[in-house]
Amino acid sequence: MKELIAIALGGSLGAVSRFLVANGIYAVLGRSFPMGTMFVNVTGSFLLGLLTQLMLQRFAMAVEYRAAILVGFLGAYTTFSTFALETLYLFEEGSLLKAFLNIFLSVVLCLAGVWFGLVWGRTIFTNDIYPWLGHDLPYADMGLALVATFLLTVLVEFVLLRISFTPELRAVVLILLLGVLTISSTLWLAFQLSEIRFEFHGLLSIFAINALFGVAVVWLGAFVGNWLWQLNLSR
Repeated sequence: MKELIAIALGGSLGAVSRFLVANGIYAVLGRSFPMGTMFVNVTGSFLLGLLTQLMLQRFAMAVEYRAAILVGFLGAYTTFSTFALETLYLFEEGSLLKAFLNIFLSVVLCLAGVWFGLVWGRTIFTNDIYPWLGHDLPYADMGLALVATFLLTVLVEFVLLRISFTPELRAVVLILLLGVLTISSTLWLAFQLSEIRFEFHGLLSIFAINALFGVAVVWLGAFVGNWLWQLNLSR
């Protein structure tokens, strides 16, 4: 009974917090894209990873507190159903680009949020703030891979505009390109780092970092490719 009361209290606070935070985001950024829902889901995923690690591994808090925060508050604060509904509305409106971006970014950023929360929870009271620092990461090769990804995205965006692909089809191609590059770079790094080759959390960490950097590089490459196309048209 105590757990049910704790979940009810935490859930009520989480639902109110979600309403206030999401509507605050929409008031600033508008409702053309579901940024409010994405923000609460990503921040909720981060807090879930962080607090799960702290409450289960670090401090072993009472069951009632864990239920109130992890199940009640964060369960009501985050919302998969609203994400699904808003994505469906975007499809019905014909905004395929926004729908695909909402699906892809929500999945990637929520996974990354949980990962960052777990890593921070594991290292917040240690000196190893970044667990891979000094683990023989091939930084130079990673930098070259990001540059190559950027140049490839610029070229792909320019070619797609030249052959008159619609924005929706360009978005699909770029998302597929990002997925292929993220998976391939994750596997490549996994085989470079033998100490985490078969360790699940290590693979998830690599994937999250590659996905975050990949989203930024592909977005920048698409922006530059579009700018070069507009420059070409103005001549």
